[in-house]
Amino acid sequence: MNATPDIVAAAQERSGGCLCGKIRFTVKGEAVYPHTCSCPHCKKLGGGPMMWWAGFAPENVTWTGGVEPTWYTTFEGEAQRGFCPNCGSRLAAIDSDVPELGIVVTALDDTTGDDLVPVNQSFRGDAVHWLDQVPDTQKKSPVG
Repeated sequence: MNATPDIVAAAQERSGGCLCGKIRFTVKGEAVYPHTCSCPHCKKLGGGPMMWWAGFAPENVTWTGGVEPTWYTTFEGEAQRGFCPNCGSRLAAIDSDVPELGIVVTALDDTTGDDLVPVNQSFRGDAVHWLDQVPDTQKKSPVG
């Protein structure tokens, strides 16, 4: 008996971690709303013109290395960003208005999944002018 694509996607498991290896994690299931963000916070936190995010249900994210991220509040009462206190790698985000836990896609060991291809770019108005923006393939109005 062959499994349907939905069952296969739900069972998918990926691993990831920080640069120094102190923090490791797994995520299960298909990524939700993969996108890039060009907000001032993401640019400063990521050290580049944007960060690449994908959401996963919180119950499908497991910190496996015995150490969890340190959380930094970026917007009081609204958003926190998780990072490794040893090497500084950015790993995750908790946003009060988003049910999924945001994972920095580049923290995953394998970033080749079709479900990780960005479908939009947040804060287009803050994007650098010399880099093409990610097209909005979900036809949502852009943020920023």
